[in-house]
Amino acid sequence: MLIYWHIKITRMRHIYIYILLFAMLSAGADNILAQVTFKASAPAAVVEGEQFRLSYLLNKEGKDLRLPDIPDFDVLFGPSVSTSFSQRTVNGKTTSESSVTYTYILVAKKTGTFTIPAASIKINGSNYESNSLQIKVLPPDESSSQEPSAGGERREERASGSTGTATVSSNDAFIRAIVSKNDPYEQEGFTVTFRLYTTLNVVNFGKIQFPEFEGFMVEEVELPSNQQLQLERYNGRNYYTADLRKTLLFPQRPGQIAIPRGSLEMVFSVPSGRRVSTFFGTQEVMVDVKKELVTNPLSINVKPLPANKPTSYANAVGAFTLKSGMNATQVKANEAITMTLEISGTGNLKLIRNPEIEFPNNFEVYDPTVSNSFNVTTNGLTGIRKIEYMAIPRYEGTYTLPAVEFAYFDPNKKKYETLTVPEQKLEIAKGDSGSGVANTFVSRQDVKVEQDIRFLKTGKPSYLSSTTFFVGSFGYWLWYLIPLVILILFYIINRKQARENANVALTRTRKANKMAIKRLKAANKYLKEQNKERFYDEVLRATWGYFSDKLSIPVARLSRSNIEEELSRKNIDEELAGKFIQILDACEFARYAPAESNAEMDRIYNDTMKAIEEMENKLRKVK
Repeated sequence: MLIYWHIKITRMRHIYIYILLFAMLSAGADNILAQVTFKASAPAAVVEGEQFRLSYLLNKEGKDLRLPDIPDFDVLFGPSVSTSFSQRTVNGKTTSESSVTYTYILVAKKTGTFTIPAASIKINGSNYESNSLQIKVLPPDESSSQEPSAGGERREERASGSTGTATVSSNDAFIRAIVSKNDPYEQEGFTVTFRLYTTLNVVNFGKIQFPEFEGFMVEEVELPSNQQLQLERYNGRNYYTADLRKTLLFPQRPGQIAIPRGSLEMVFSVPSGRRVSTFFGTQEVMVDVKKELVTNPLSINVKPLPANKPTSYANAVGAFTLKSGMNATQVKANEAITMTLEISGTGNLKLIRNPEIEFPNNFEVYDPTVSNSFNVTTNGLTGIRKIEYMAIPRYEGTYTLPAVEFAYFDPNKKKYETLTVPEQKLEIAKGDSGSGVANTFVSRQDVKVEQDIRFLKTGKPSYLSSTTFFVGSFGYWLWYLIPLVILILFYIINRKQARENANVALTRTRKANKMAIKRLKAANKYLKEQNKERFYDEVLRATWGYFSDKLSIPVARLSRSNIEEELSRKNIDEELAGKFIQILDACEFARYAPAESNAEMDRIYNDTMKAIEEMENKLRKVK
C-alpha cells in the first residue's frame, strides 16, 4: 500500500513539473513573438537607372529570407548581412540588444510609382513578414541646363582664395516659397512652405531672414527635428529637398497681398576643379563655398467672402460642428444657470466671435468664459473652442431661451452654413429667503414699534408758572415743523434714490464713463509693461463695456450692427461711430498679429480715450 502511494505521489509531481515547463515555454514563446521586429526601409524617391539600397532590419537571428517578386526593379547585389550588438548597464541591471541587417542593391527599370511587397523570414520555426514600401521613380536629369524659375536671376558664388573653378550657381541650390493655395478666401487658412533644393552637400547654415507676413494672422507649423532629405524633380532636374519653415496664414483682408523675398546664407561643399594624388589614387579637392539664397516673392489674391452674410455670422471660415449643454433647466431664483457651447472643427478658430445668447431681461448676465484647445495643422487650426455663459434668474416663472445660431463660411462648399441649438425651456422656482446669493432686490418687511411700561415718578414735584408754558409757544411749533420738514425731504430724497437704484439701466448708464476710464487705466498699466495681449484685452473690455452700459444693451447681445443702429438713433454722426468700429477691429486684429510697436499701442490708447470723451459730450447734448 505504501509503495502504491509513493508511485502515485511521484507521478503527480511529474505532472506538475510538465505543466510548469509548458507554461514557461509558452510564456517564452509569447515573449519572443512580442519582441520580434522585421522592418523594410528604402528611399521614398529614386532616379531611374541609379542604384539605391533596400534594407531589412531584424532584431533576432533568422533564416530563409525570401524577397518578394519586384519586376519593376533589378536586384544587382544582395543580400549582404551585417550584425550589430550593444550592451548597457543601468542601476546594476544589464540589457543587451542585437540586430541583423540584410541589404540589397536595386536599380529601377522605369519611371512611375511602384510598390515593393512584404518580404518573409523564419525565426524559431515561425514566419514573419515585413512592411511593404512605396517608391516613386523619377526620370534622369535632362541634358540641357535650365534655370529654376524660383531662383530669379542667375547668380554664381566662387570659393574665395581657390585657384580652381569652385562655383555654386542658382541651378545647383535655391529656395522656393510654395503656397498651398494662391487664391484663398478672406480668413481661410493656407500654408507657405520654404523649401531648400540642392544637388550639393550642405556644410553649414548662416544668417536666416524670412519675410514678414503683413496682413495675415500667423501660426507656425512645427516641423520634425530629424527630417531626412527627400528627392524631388523640378524643372527637369532631380534635387534633394528639405522644408526649412512652414507657416499657416490667415488673410485678414481681401485683395492682392504681397509676401516679400526672404534670404538664407548657406555653405556648400563643391568640387574645386583641382585634383591631387593620394595613396588611393587621384581625387578631386572639395572646397567650401558660401552662397546667399533668396526666396521668390509671392502675390496672394485673397477673395472676399460672399455678400449674403447671415445675421448670425461669427467671422468663422472653415468646417465646424456645434454642441451645447445646460447645467440645469429647473432651478430656484438667484441660482446660477450655465450654458456651454463647444465649437469644434478646422478653420480660423482663434478669430471667431462668440455666438449671441438672448437671456430674458430679468436675468443677470455675466461675460462669457472662453477656453481654447488648438493644434496647428496644414489645413488650419484644429481643435475645440469652449464658451460658458452664466446667468442668474432673479424672479420665479417659466422662461424660454431662444434658439442659438452659429453661422460660418465653408470655403470647400463656397457657401454659408448655419448651425442651430434648439430653444430651451427654463423653470424657475421661488428662491429661498435666506439664500446666500447676493441680491440687489429689496423685500418689504413689517416694522414693529414696542414701548415698555414706565414707572410712576416719586418725590417732590416741580411746578411751572402758567405764563412760562412751552406748549403753544413759537419754539414749540418749531419743534414740530423742523422734524416734519426734514422727514419730508428725507422721504423725497429716499424715494428718488430708490427709483434710480431700481432703474439698473440708468445706473449703468451714469457709471459707464467711470468704468471705461477704470479699465483704460488698467490698459495703460499693461502698456507700460509692454504686455501686448493684456493691453488689447483691456481696451476691448473698456470699449465693449462702455457701449453695453451707455446704450443699455447686454454684452451677450452687443454687436457692431446694433451699436451703429443705436448711435444713429441718438443722432451720433457716422464718423464718431466709425472711430469706435476701427478701434475694435484694430484691437481684435492686433491680438493675434505679429508684435506691434509701442507707438501703435500708444495711438490706440489715446484714440480710445478721445473717442469716449467725445462720445460723452455728444450724448450729454442729446439729453
